[in-house]
Amino acid sequence: MIAQPYHLYVERTDLTKNMARYYAMTIEPTLFGDCCLTRRWGRIGTRGQEKIHHFQREEDAVRLFLDLLCRRRARGYRPRGTLGGNQPG
Repeated sequence: MIAQPYHLYVERTDLTKNMARYYAMTIEPTLFGDCCLTRRWGRIGTRGQEKIHHFQREEDAVRLFLDLLCRRRARGYRPRGTLGGNQPG
């Protein structure tokens, strides 16, 4: 059983490079009691790609979740509505 919900949606936009990307992650329980980390990414407005990771322990899923979050933040991804990169504002 997952102790708390884990959901993340961040975007990276740069108008000078015609870049508009999103990255989303969730941790959810599976039917068998394990944890599932689902990642989705792509160009904003498209279906993009998806990758699913299965874990027996919630701690392992959270560890990967936080590691991926740090990597995305380092590359300029921010929650929707915050200024970052070359956005008008």
